[in-house]
Amino acid sequence: MLETKDNSAAGLPRKHRVHSWLAAFRVYRDPRVVGMLFLGFSSGLPLLLVLGTLSFWLREAGVARATIGHMSWIGLAYGVKWLWAPLVDRLPLPLLTRFLGRRRAWLLFAQIGIIAALVGMANTDPAADFRSMIVFALALALASATQDTALDAYRIEAIEQDKQGAMAATYQAGYRFAMIAAGAGVLWIASSVDNTPHDYDFRSWHVAYLAMAGCMLVGIATTLLTREPAWSPNPVAAQEATEVHAWLSGKGLRGRKLAASAWLYNAILSPFMDFARRFGWQAALILALIATYRISDIVMGVMSNSFYVDMGYTKVEVATVSKIYGVAMTIAGAALGGLLTARMGVMRSLMLGAVLSAATNLLFVRLAGLGHDLPALIGTVSADNLASGLASSAFVAYLSGLTNSAYSATQYALFSSVMLLLPKFLAGFSGDFVDAYGYADFFTATASLGVPVIGLVWLAGRLRQPNGVNHA
Repeated sequence: MLETKDNSAAGLPRKHRVHSWLAAFRVYRDPRVVGMLFLGFSSGLPLLLVLGTLSFWLREAGVARATIGHMSWIGLAYGVKWLWAPLVDRLPLPLLTRFLGRRRAWLLFAQIGIIAALVGMANTDPAADFRSMIVFALALALASATQDTALDAYRIEAIEQDKQGAMAATYQAGYRFAMIAAGAGVLWIASSVDNTPHDYDFRSWHVAYLAMAGCMLVGIATTLLTREPAWSPNPVAAQEATEVHAWLSGKGLRGRKLAASAWLYNAILSPFMDFARRFGWQAALILALIATYRISDIVMGVMSNSFYVDMGYTKVEVATVSKIYGVAMTIAGAALGGLLTARMGVMRSLMLGAVLSAATNLLFVRLAGLGHDLPALIGTVSADNLASGLASSAFVAYLSGLTNSAYSATQYALFSSVMLLLPKFLAGFSGDFVDAYGYADFFTATASLGVPVIGLVWLAGRLRQPNGVNHA
């Protein structure tokens, strides 16, 4: 009897734990979470088409390496998208906003712009008309950054906070599938059309880029079929708008000047003032965490391809293990991160991601000592990409929780821009570090960069959650 009772008591918690995990998995059945997979695909598709894959095309067309390097500055559009994010937050689009709502209207507008830019690039031979290619590539980057801004706002507002990790996971999965399509997929399409593999053939790139423009229909269809997030006026923002209007009226502004000035103040200044007001001195700590959370991965990632070459790995090995299998592991990590965020909470998942991101960089130290070792490469890439995907899901969920629903697009655009500034700056010196100290010390140094991040996550977890934070 006692043994039976003990077994029953031991089995009951296990049953509850199983049901608890099954309940956590059900978050991926939510239509909004599923839809984010396709919107993530739409978001990830343009990135390589304006940067990595385009550089391959340009070089094959005979464009100088220095010129191709200068073309990469077009990617700065993603780092300054906060400049026009207030327009995405506040400016209604004629007809589109009335029929689709403020978030889906901007999504559709940006997606149409992406398709138009891709068609323009597909019909432009850079060997004959390089300036037009620059114009279309810049238009693609601007439209893509605008889509990202609108999509971040939609994701934050479309679902409650405890499901943000799952939204981030499916978004990343779609994003990674898109990068496979825009990277390996474009090259496969171009190769299948090219009848002169050793000579430049514009027609092959024309077909490949038109195919990518067609793939953007996935995003448009999802935007049209998905539901606009419920929106209600934010009382704090409404009160502030009233106060700003009264203050400007006291300065003698009237009519259209008053309306325009009030709109500009509320759209541009208010999002940043709101963040500082809600968090006070803690805003500095939060921005420090945002600026450094992905620093280990970003700084290390710049030298990864050079490391593979110097270790003697072939293009096929790197493409198979890092670009295909590695992406699959990142997707798995993102899904795990979404699950853990729903199960453990955002801050615990954020801490786990910070620890794993730093620790897995040390696996590259061992790989550097082994040299060309394919099984070791598979194991290292598996662990590193799994940790990266997990950390990304937790981080996106954390950023989403910091925003105020009144300024979702602007504030998230600011956060995602801050995230890249310091890591990208330091990454520029990564080659000099490797030349001076070698790969083993470089990977050790990138792992050590993650140690302060762990402390920042711990401190951020102790902060009091202010009123007005978006939990949608």
